[in-house]
Amino acid sequence: MVDLQERPPADHPERPDRGGRRRAGELGGLELLRWTWRQLTSMRTALVLLLLLALAAVPGSVVPQSGVDAFAANQWKEDHPTLTPIYERLGLFSVYDSAWFSAIYILLMVSLVGCIVPRTLHYARALRAVPPRAPRNLTRLPEHRVVRLDAPVDDVLARARTLLGGRRYRLRPTDPDAADAVSAEKGYLREAGNLLFHLSVIIVLVGFAWGALFGYQGGVIVLQGGTFANTAASYDDLNPGSRFGADDFDPFLFTVDDFDITWLTEGAAAGTARAFKAALTYRDGDGPEDQYDLRVNHPLTIGSTDLFLVGHGYAPVITVRDGNGDVAYSGPTVFLPQDESFLSFGVVKAPSARPGQLGLEGLFYPTFDLVDGDPTTVWPDDLDPLISLNVWTGDLGLDDGVPQSVYLLDTSKASQVTQDDGRPFRLDLRVGETRQLPDGLGSVSFDSVQPWVRIQVSQTPGKEVALLGVVAALIGLLGSLFIRSRRVWVRARPGTGEDAGATMVEVAVLDRSGGADLSDVLDEIVRGLRDPEPSSHPKEPQ
Repeated sequence: MVDLQERPPADHPERPDRGGRRRAGELGGLELLRWTWRQLTSMRTALVLLLLLALAAVPGSVVPQSGVDAFAANQWKEDHPTLTPIYERLGLFSVYDSAWFSAIYILLMVSLVGCIVPRTLHYARALRAVPPRAPRNLTRLPEHRVVRLDAPVDDVLARARTLLGGRRYRLRPTDPDAADAVSAEKGYLREAGNLLFHLSVIIVLVGFAWGALFGYQGGVIVLQGGTFANTAASYDDLNPGSRFGADDFDPFLFTVDDFDITWLTEGAAAGTARAFKAALTYRDGDGPEDQYDLRVNHPLTIGSTDLFLVGHGYAPVITVRDGNGDVAYSGPTVFLPQDESFLSFGVVKAPSARPGQLGLEGLFYPTFDLVDGDPTTVWPDDLDPLISLNVWTGDLGLDDGVPQSVYLLDTSKASQVTQDDGRPFRLDLRVGETRQLPDGLGSVSFDSVQPWVRIQVSQTPGKEVALLGVVAALIGLLGSLFIRSRRVWVRARPGTGEDAGATMVEVAVLDRSGGADLSDVLDEIVRGLRDPEPSSHPKEPQ
């Protein structure tokens, strides 16, 4: 059977070129790179990347960040063992250091630079350009007026130039080919506002990047009466920038002299803290000592370092004696709050206890009470504190040479201390009480309660740059919103017929920003042309 279907010609786009040449519409390597660059540097792509950056920052404010609050991050991991491996693989515990966040950040920078540079060059050419000639038929423009004036054509045109020049319009030089019209334009700063706004985004991004590279952020828990020296070893958690060195720490120290909380006692918000104040004594280097009341949203700046009050809690003072009667552990122990009632969890480790190591873990109740038979704390202040601890003995893994968190107790090789009936032995102690441990293991005393404060210490060298970018963004946004870009043309011709001896004037205004009502502008210009002293009218706003 003969196939009567017509074959496509050799140059048809569906027919492959056996000579190795590209088919019609196919992009080569260089063309593909140019197309990709145009797409990346388009304003649409920049807006999409800016939205993606904002969305990418959301997990950083929802999920606890290891570099900001390592304690909260560890607590979240313990409460969500299933999601933790997924979050760690995605880098959600350190969003701003993750590869995907950095990729969006860099692409946005490249897109903005590639978008702004051509627009700036085009704007520079526009600044040097003169207003365009008047269109042939001004009455076809949406906003126009035709008026009859009893003045010579040259006087009307001179009056128009004086009027528009006084209103800060840029005038087109007299053109022999268009001597019957005056062309004027204003609002050049509107595009400058747009460029400034986009440039300010780059400035803000550079400021944040500068702070991330050359700054650091750390957290430390300091007991009331305790002293902190600004060295890397003193921090509980430290997240330095990649360009920040150990010699870049400001040489200061401070002591927490007192910590005071004002609690709300009435209404639905009863039990909520109204104000926090940590009284500090600090010294910058070899300088004199000074005092400062550190409060929420009122940081202390020492050198180029800022100190923020971000949390507080309680540290029960516990003394552990071993079976020989020797003190194996004594001092305040930081317990971490678990909820708004300041029910707190903590761990005590006594590695030197004999005949075996002792470990205690449990809860601290600031104001203990039984509600329906269940232990709870009925007030966040330490009005009637109680500690409830389980006791472990044996190998707590403290001699293995592996670093351990002071807030976790390794009981994998230890045994829990039990009562005679086999039930777990639990210590329930109020302030001033001491209880003996079974099997001659020793005793535990609850001596007092000492408050602690958590202070965030950070050095962000790029914050002034970021602030400058924010201010520039506001100025650019105001300029782009309130500065109107418009063109005005005035044409004057001798009248004919019934208008012989007069001058027919056509006035047209074109708003290049769009959406503006230009009737008032037209009326002002027409009144100025009728008035022999147009400078007496108020100037039209930019």
